[in-house]
Amino acid sequence: MMTFNLSRLALLAGLVVAMFGFVTALQAAGANELDKPVMEYASDDLDTCALGQVMGLKADGDGFLSVRSGPGSNYTKLDELQNGDKVWLFGREGKWIGIVYGVGELSCSPISEDRVVPHDGKKGWVHENWIEIIAG
Repeated sequence: MMTFNLSRLALLAGLVVAMFGFVTALQAAGANELDKPVMEYASDDLDTCALGQVMGLKADGDGFLSVRSGPGSNYTKLDELQNGDKVWLFGREGKWIGIVYGVGELSCSPISEDRVVPHDGKKGWVHENWIEIIAG
């Protein structure tokens, strides 16, 4: 006959909860993982970023701007932006712009060395056709 051990059951339940939390954290971390980092470039006393907004998306089209993990449509789609969404513009590769979004104000003060963008917020790459510079 099998005996019921409450302490073993509690331990097993705790392990299941911990594993679920670990998997959820991994999924969230990977949700905005970039194949190509967004860079902030040093330039003689010039600001390192500008504020932009998504514009020009047609209602009868996709209706969203894809945020990609790198500068090209072949990279993984991470998110979607809508007309009017504000984005901070950083490095550029061809017609693709590295962005930070989902944050308020950022410091775009000059820096002495190029670096991966250290700011909080979501990061990714968008096509320049759908971005309008509004400050910077």
